[in-house]
Formats: sequence, structure tokens, C-alpha cells
Amino acid sequence: MAVLEHLTSQQAIDLENKYGAHNYHPLPVVLSRGEGVYVWDVEGKRYYDFLSAYSAVNQGHCHPKIVGAMLDQAKTLTLTSRAFYNDMLGRFEEYATSTFGFDKLLPMNTGAEAVETALKICRRWAYQKKGIPENQAQIIVCENNFHGRTTTIISFSNDPVARVDYGPYTQGFIKIEYDNLMALESALESNPHAAGFLVEPIQGEAGVYVPSEGYLKKAKALCEQYNVLFIADEVQTGIGRTGKMLAVDHEEVTPDILILGKALSGGAYPVSAVLANDEIMEVITPGSHGSTFGGNPIAAAVGMAALEVIKEEELAENAEELGKVFRDELNKFIPTCDLVVKVRGKGLLNAIVINDSEDSSTAWDICMALKENGLLAKPTHGNIIRFAPPLVMNHEQLLDCVSIIIKTLRNFNQ
Repeated sequence: MAVLEHLTSQQAIDLENKYGAHNYHPLPVVLSRGEGVYVWDVEGKRYYDFLSAYSAVNQGHCHPKIVGAMLDQAKTLTLTSRAFYNDMLGRFEEYATSTFGFDKLLPMNTGAEAVETALKICRRWAYQKKGIPENQAQIIVCENNFHGRTTTIISFSNDPVARVDYGPYTQGFIKIEYDNLMALESALESNPHAAGFLVEPIQGEAGVYVPSEGYLKKAKALCEQYNVLFIADEVQTGIGRTGKMLAVDHEEVTPDILILGKALSGGAYPVSAVLANDEIMEVITPGSHGSTFGGNPIAAAVGMAALEVIKEEELAENAEELGKVFRDELNKFIPTCDLVVKVRGKGLLNAIVINDSEDSSTAWDICMALKENGLLAKPTHGNIIRFAPPLVMNHEQLLDCVSIIIKTLRNFNQ
């Protein structure tokens, strides 16, 4: 293999700008290596990663067990398609279903694919099991949701950046206010053709909005009362991120359909999955849904290793402990600084709200200053900065990061 010519940061940025579609606005840092909680740019500067690829690398960058599983499998068999069985997928399905307490798993690749799969399963269940008339099933969703970027998913988004000029939109969705049980009950009561309630246990992209205590448990009870499927999108919040294996575990809720992705692979390979019990999953029959790469042997090997790492290294427990420390330290600082309104979150999924309007550049400018000080984070929704480091972070590293954040905010405020 030819040795690639070394690129400077500016050369790499220029290449992307010239030859790539401009569908992202990255922070101007070009990364070339990662290990654990750290990443390095092409000039060799080290940073703490406080985004974790949107919570895909919960197990840390290039975890040796996950990378090892990927390389070992890549040497023997990479892809068969689902036209044939392979000797890894069943093992992964057994391990994941026993981990999360479901009968069946349907493997896909990306989070958005898994959400689309869950929507299809829910609709089929509605027609075949609940008896809703054909093409009349409604799925209840929450305002300010983020479930992906496909045409169907953006049809029930209220983010104008995601929606504008992509119509006509897919029908069959009812939007209600997040964390509002009265709105959910009203939607269920007034829509006899309601089939499912799709919800993020914590709205991550919207700004790490944590619902009121008891919201998820009561929402699940309402869904049971009206014979509607409770669908938990745990693509970002799952796999240890919030201090439990799943965010719904904080309220001891078992979804009817569970959607997983991102950290299901530890960031090494695209792996996503939809889990449900037999009574629901049996509506999927040969030919009714599929994916060439979904359930491939590498994905299966990586998925098992990723879950094993979370359990063996007790990363959910670590996230719970360090998340409390993070919020406690920030809450001590916030009263001394009029730049930050609040900190909120669960486990190691947290955000600070900047005291400025959503259309200001303040949060972006703070992230630029954090970058200069050796910590990478990104704004979400204008005036909110999300902080989500790999769960392998230790106490000393976390306090070092808190010190960087506080120092940066204090200097920015002067």
C-alpha cells in the first residue's frame, strides 16, 4: 500500500471544501488519530474528545478489543448478504437480545435505518395485530425530535434546516410537545388509529433535554392503556451513555420496540438494531424488509465486542458517577459567571445553555476557544453546547476537562 502524502490541516479542509458536499459545518480541526478519550490533529496536537462522534465511541477511540474483533473477522469473512446464513449473526442476536431482554433483533447499519425499520414494524403491527384500517395508522412523535435525516423522518421534524425544500412530506405522524403527558393522552384518546409513540428518552440533538421524573414510565402506561407501541429511540442515549445501559432503565421502562445504533459498534463500524418481542417482530416476514449489509459478519463481531466492553469495564456505572461530578462542578461555577444559564443532563450526556440568543455565534466562539485549550465540543441549536466524552474517561481526566471548560468560560467572559 502506498504511503499517503502528509496533509496539513488547511490542505485537508480545502480538499473537503472543494470535492465534498457542504452538508456539514465542522469545527476547523483535522483529526488523524484517536485513543481512549483523546484525539490528535494532523499537526500532532492532542485534544480531549467531548463529543464522542455523537456518542458512537462510548467505549473510547480504537478500543483494542473492538478493533481486534473487527480485524479478526475481516480476515475470514466480511459479507455474505442475507441470502445465506453466516456463523456470526446468530451469536450476536443471542447476545444482544439476552443483554436487553427481548426475543428478537433485526440488524441494520445506521441509526436512521433502524428508526425507519421501527416505523415499518409498528405500522405492520398496527394493521395485522391491532386491526387499524390499511394506510390509516398514525405514529405520535415529539416536537424538537431528532431521529435522522431520511425523507420520512424529516417529515415529522420541526427543524427548518432539516425540512426546507425536501417536500412533499410523508403523512401519518402526529406531533405533540415533549415531556407533556396531557398532550400524549389527548393524542391517544382522540386518535383511534394511533399505532405507536416514538420518543427519545432524552432529546440529545435538541439540547440534552431531560424529561420530568416519571414521564417515561407514565407515557409507557398510557401506551399500554390505549394499545399503542412505545418505541424508544436510544441511538444516542443507549449503551451506557446516561449512566444505565439504556436511558429508559432510569425509570425501569421496557419499550415495546427498542432502537439502537452508534455505540452498538463502539464507533468502529456501522451497526444498528431494532429489538422487540415475538408478538411484534413476527409481522416481519421474508422479503418484507432487508439490508445487504445489515447483519454482516463484521458488524456482528464488532457489536458483541462493543457490548462486552461496556459490561466488563462497567462503563455505565462510570458514566453515572462522573456525570454527577461534572454537573456538580459546573453548578458551583455557574453562579459566578453570567455567560452560562444552566447545566443539565444524565450520566455523561450533558449540555450547558449559553446566555445568548439561538442565532448568536457565542456558543460557536466558545467551542473555538475550547479547541485552542485542548478540548473539542460542538454547539447544538445555537446557544447550547453538548458535552459527551467517551465513557472510559477517569476521574482525574474529567476534573482536568472541567478545569479547561471553566477556564475557557471565565476568560471568554472577560
